[in-house]
Amino acid sequence: MRLQLSPETAAFREEMRTFFTTQVPQEIRDTVAARRHLTRDQYVETQRVLNAAGLAVPHWPREWGGRGWTPLQRHIWHEEMQLACVPPPLAFNVSMVGPVIAAFGSQEQKERFLPPTANLDIWWCQGFSEPDAGSDLASLRTSAVRDGGDWVVNGQKTWTTLGQYADWIFCLVRTDPTAEKKQRGISFLLVPMDAPGVTLRPIELIDGGHEVNEVFFEDVRVPAENLVGEENRGWDYAKFLLGNERVGVAPVGYTKRLLAQAKRHAAEVEVDGEPLARDPLLAARIAELENELLALELTALRVVAHSADGKPHPASSVLKLRGTELQQAATELVVDIAGPLAVASGAGEGSEVPEWARVATPSYLNYRKASIYGGSNEVQRTIIAGSILGL
Repeated sequence: MRLQLSPETAAFREEMRTFFTTQVPQEIRDTVAARRHLTRDQYVETQRVLNAAGLAVPHWPREWGGRGWTPLQRHIWHEEMQLACVPPPLAFNVSMVGPVIAAFGSQEQKERFLPPTANLDIWWCQGFSEPDAGSDLASLRTSAVRDGGDWVVNGQKTWTTLGQYADWIFCLVRTDPTAEKKQRGISFLLVPMDAPGVTLRPIELIDGGHEVNEVFFEDVRVPAENLVGEENRGWDYAKFLLGNERVGVAPVGYTKRLLAQAKRHAAEVEVDGEPLARDPLLAARIAELENELLALELTALRVVAHSADGKPHPASSVLKLRGTELQQAATELVVDIAGPLAVASGAGEGSEVPEWARVATPSYLNYRKASIYGGSNEVQRTIIAGSILGL
């Protein structure tokens, strides 16, 4: 099979590639390439560069900064960002709460929140998962009770990614505990993180980093106008949000880049005086990953070619499932290439161990999450069985 972009699409790809490699600060791109953690300021600076060029929220409605691109253009935009080591626009802002407010929010909410959300003047975090409501999200128990002109919120959210940087949190809350179905009686509420009664507590991950948090709500009063859409319709908005979250979830560009780095590292590491890259078993393993990645890329192109009406193709679940598996396989490959050097994850800058080997194990451990977030891979298999295979 030979795929070839049209001249117009090839020119679009070159436009994206040129912008990402020349307009985003090299220091930020180097940080991503080295797989170091970005600072809050680096995230903000990148998104503001993209937003100033009209490249932060191309999938939003045109009146709020959208570009009216085709699914293929959006795919290319996303892949070229990854290949250029550019941090993508903050997903909580541009792929989650922004589209929900644009589709279901009041005009006042759109005017108040959408421009600063696109420019990352407001940093959002997601308040969905709870200690007893992860993949079974409909079991959430955080409550919101109407009291005059406010909602009073009590409960707990967990796995709140980058919540330590957030100005606001968008939450699913239970507003009707008597609803017959647990998916009903849930509402979508916007809560300022500095409201009295909101407490954030960090969760230290297995890689030693602080990326996620617990958020507690104790009699937090939220103005009634912060309710998005209709009361008790939050589950519908959550499904809409998760559909947007899974678009572009297959990190083809990221995995391509990591695999290319792994090949370079294998050529540099010597075993018994020979470059590790010459080991036939390792070479076969790399070749298999490259073939699997090519198949994933072709599947991604087929999915975007058949997406319509702004809705993701059901096969996007295949992309999420296989994409995260290959992402994890690539991080495991880097650990194996590093060999004993991979245990030096605690070494400082003065270490003789190269940086790529020092971050190999933390990165491998961190990306165990990839098969869980955005709908666990077990959930994706169920979707594939029902929506694609008709089982």
